[in-house]
Amino acid sequence: MTHSKTHTQPHVTLVGAGPGDPELLTLKAVKAIAAATVLLVDDLVSDAIVAYASPSARIIHVGKRGGCQSTPQAFIEKLMLQEALGCENVVRLKGGDPFIFGRGGEEVEHLRAQGVKVTVINGITAGLAGVTSLGVPLTHRAHAHGVLFITGHAKQDATDAVDWAALSHTAAQAKLTLVIYMGMRGAAQLQAALLHGLAPHTPVAVIQHVSLPTQRHVVCTLNDLHHTVVRDRMASPSVIVVGDVLQGLLHIEQNNQRLVAAG
Repeated sequence: MTHSKTHTQPHVTLVGAGPGDPELLTLKAVKAIAAATVLLVDDLVSDAIVAYASPSARIIHVGKRGGCQSTPQAFIEKLMLQEALGCENVVRLKGGDPFIFGRGGEEVEHLRAQGVKVTVINGITAGLAGVTSLGVPLTHRAHAHGVLFITGHAKQDATDAVDWAALSHTAAQAKLTLVIYMGMRGAAQLQAALLHGLAPHTPVAVIQHVSLPTQRHVVCTLNDLHHTVVRDRMASPSVIVVGDVLQGLLHIEQNNQRLVAAG
């Protein structure tokens, strides 16, 4: 297969790399990665996914990881624009889905304002892949009428931060599953706020390194969330899932703990 630069309207493709397992990529994502002449790759994208790129492609790593030093967003946007205007076939390879806490919306707005055409290819988001790997649905007629994806890490100067206490009442009344991204650093505060509206025995799962060989998880009650995270040394990148869809999994975990305690 030959790969050539584009010679029409400047174009960038935002590709969702999914949670990490290359087998969770869409066929459309694999084709876009293979056709790229320049790839701008997020920090959480695995080497196994980058391996789908052409040997002649230029790989530029632009790290974006919560709590660590990151490549400035303005620099990434400038670099995408520069490469697109240089007639390169540019792929911005982003962990998860570009439009779910991936700042894809900001990048699309910037590029389109400069006359660059943008195509977006969805990826499986970690909140979906993580809970599915545990054999649990995000919605269930008996337990959850909907699901809410939300970030636990707002901008530092945000004046419209999430009212978690109010959200907890909504989640309880509407029977929603909460999927919280980037919430590990504030797990204690999240627990305290969510207990305003959700029962202490509400099931919670914390899933780290979703879909990767290093994936691990814990299941507990909301009342034990912070204690469990500290005890089991759970860390980022993780998603926190809260809701009654996890009841069956919590019962299994509690039964296993009783068996261990009984010797």
